[in-house]
Amino acid sequence: MTTATQTPVGAAEGHIDPAALVASVVPVQTRSERPTSFDPGDFGVPSGREVNWKLTPVGRLAPLFVDEAGVEGVMRVEVSAPAEVVQQRLRVGDAPRGERFRPEDLTAALAWTHEPEAPLLRIPANVELDEPIVVRLTGTGGLAHAHVVIEAQPNSRGTVVLRHEGSAHHAQNVEILVRDGADLTVVSVQKWDDDALHASSHQARVDRDAKLTHVVVSFGGGVVRVNPSVELSGAGSEGRLYGLSFADAGQHLESQVYLHHKGPHTVGDVLYKGALQGENARSVWIGDVLIGHDATGTDSYEANRNLVLTDGARADSIPNLEIETGDIQGAGHASATGRFDDEQLFYLQARGIAEDEARRLVVLGFLTEIVQRIGIPELETELIEAIERELAEGAAA
Repeated sequence: MTTATQTPVGAAEGHIDPAALVASVVPVQTRSERPTSFDPGDFGVPSGREVNWKLTPVGRLAPLFVDEAGVEGVMRVEVSAPAEVVQQRLRVGDAPRGERFRPEDLTAALAWTHEPEAPLLRIPANVELDEPIVVRLTGTGGLAHAHVVIEAQPNSRGTVVLRHEGSAHHAQNVEILVRDGADLTVVSVQKWDDDALHASSHQARVDRDAKLTHVVVSFGGGVVRVNPSVELSGAGSEGRLYGLSFADAGQHLESQVYLHHKGPHTVGDVLYKGALQGENARSVWIGDVLIGHDATGTDSYEANRNLVLTDGARADSIPNLEIETGDIQGAGHASATGRFDDEQLFYLQARGIAEDEARRLVVLGFLTEIVQRIGIPELETELIEAIERELAEGAAA
C-alpha cells in the first residue's frame, strides 16, 4: 500500500529529520497522492475526518465497512446484450481485471476482495453496437459486493447501461478500459429504494484517440456515493463526464470526480447538475482535474451546478484544478449553487404561465441538459418522466 505517512528519517538512530517529520504528518492534499491497496486491512474504518470521507455520512454507510462476504443472491442480475458482446468471468490475476483498477478506500478494497469472479463485458475490436448493453441489478435486501470490468477493444463503439433498483447494501467497483480509437459510453443509473446504500468506485483508462462518455444519474437510495476516476492516458483521448442527481428529504447523493490528463492533446469536459428538495436533502460534489507534466495541448473544463428548491436542503460543491504544464489550450472550473432565478420566473409569469408551471419548466430546463447528452432516447424519456414525478411529489409535500 502507498501510505500517506512514513516513519521520519533518522528516527531509528535517535534523531529526527525535521523535513521528514513535516512530510510524515502533512495530510494528502491532492487526489493523485491518495493511498491505494487491494487489502482491506490497509484501510481503517472511516471516521469522517479523512479527506475523502469528510462530507460523507459514514455512520449511515457502516454496513458497507464490514469485512465479510455478501449474501449470495442479494443482487439479481439480468444482462441484455447484442450477440457480438463477449461475456466472461475473471478471477484475480486474469487479464484485464486489475489492469487499471486500484482501490482508494475501504469499500473498493472489500468489493475487490469479495468478488471472486468479476464479470467482463467486452466489445470486440472494430465492432459498432446498434443497441446498448443493459445490466439490470435488482437488490433483494442484504450485503452485496461486485467488481465489473468493461472493455471496448480498438476502434469499437458501444454503450453500457448499469441500472440499480430495489434494496441492498452494495459495494461496487466498475473498471473501464477504452482501447485505441474506441468510443464508449457508460451510464450508471441509481433508482434504488429509500433504504438502499450504494458506494461505487468507477475507474477508467482511455487510450490513444479514444473517447469515453461517462454519465452518473442518481435519483433513489438512502446514501449513494458514485466516484468516477478517469485517466486520459493516450494522445488525443477524450473524457466527457456528466452527472445528474435529484435529492429528496433524507437522501444523500454524492460524487467525487477525478479526471487525470496524462497524455498530450487530450480533451476533458465535466458537467454535473443537481436539484434538491425536502428536509435534510443533501448532495456532495467534489471535482478534481489534474493536468500532468506531459499533457501538453490539453483542453479541459469542469463545472457543477445545483438548484435548491426548498428550505432544509444543502449542496456542497468543491472544484479543484491542478496544472503541471504551461503548454495547454485551456483549463477552467466553476461551481454555482442557488435557488430559482427570479428573473426567469418573472419572464414566464409575465407571459401568462402560472407560478407552479413556471417553476416546473425552469427545473426541467436546468436538468435536461444532462439528460439529452446520454444519447439513448428511451432512457432520456424515462428520466424526464422521473424528474416530473420528483417535482410533483415535492409540490404535494
